[in-house]
Amino acid sequence: MKTVIEKAGILIEALPYIRTFSGKTFVIKYGGAAMVDENLKNAFAQDIVLLNFIGIKPVIVHGGGPTINAIMEKMGKTPTFIHGQRVTDQETVDIVEMVLGGLINKQIVSLINSHGGLAIGLSGKDGNLIRARKKIIRKISPETGVPEIIDLGLVGEVEKINPRILSSIDQSGFIPVIAPISAGEGGMTLNINADYVAGEVASALKAEKLILLTDVEGILDKKKKLISTLQTKKIKSLVSSGVITGGMLPKIQACQNAIDGNVRKTHIIDGRVPHALLLEIFTQEGIGTEIVK
Repeated sequence: MKTVIEKAGILIEALPYIRTFSGKTFVIKYGGAAMVDENLKNAFAQDIVLLNFIGIKPVIVHGGGPTINAIMEKMGKTPTFIHGQRVTDQETVDIVEMVLGGLINKQIVSLINSHGGLAIGLSGKDGNLIRARKKIIRKISPETGVPEIIDLGLVGEVEKINPRILSSIDQSGFIPVIAPISAGEGGMTLNINADYVAGEVASALKAEKLILLTDVEGILDKKKKLISTLQTKKIKSLVSSGVITGGMLPKIQACQNAIDGNVRKTHIIDGRVPHALLLEIFTQEGIGTEIVK
């Protein structure tokens, strides 16, 4: 009986959050171990279906880096990253589109549907969802002190999100699953970092939350302790001091962009934890790092 009462207590704890968030849009970046481990994959799909059933509107943007890396290596290509972003030549972008827009996107859609949801797969090319341009990175040369242009190849950055197709899908009751690829000038395919796409989609939809799943607890301080809440005004100092680096840079920038775009809260959470989404959304303690204005 005690165990049953404890279960009731969990539901009661979740009730105010369900009431607050029903009808709101959550943009969720799905990536890392949660896309690889079978138990975590099923837990993620169950979380998404539950959110949808209680009235929350999930929009999923997914990555797929480990699978892309594995296929590239089988083809004799070595993945290269600069500032956490993949350097992408023509052969690589063909692999990225095949893996993200085809294999992975449809696996996620199928998994959600198998748990009782109604998901539909998209890429940034569908309905002109994502308008993109080629991304240029400028870096100060340590030798000359002069800005250098770093060419990442066929890597894009979001110019604009067209939310019309997502609004239509929402009205039909489907869960959109978005692969972060789009067409740039002249129709060339561009690979876009999924974190950035998620942030821009959240801003365009005026989402209640942006949630990024990753393979660490959240943002860690210099002593490797979790920062549970981070204000955006402190981000710059954490980047300049090297606390935030590598693959966390696109994530924190995506959160900054989303908050600047009037998304109320953003979260970086550990996707290695089963049902991480439910723990973050429906418990007082939460997990991971929340980034707020």
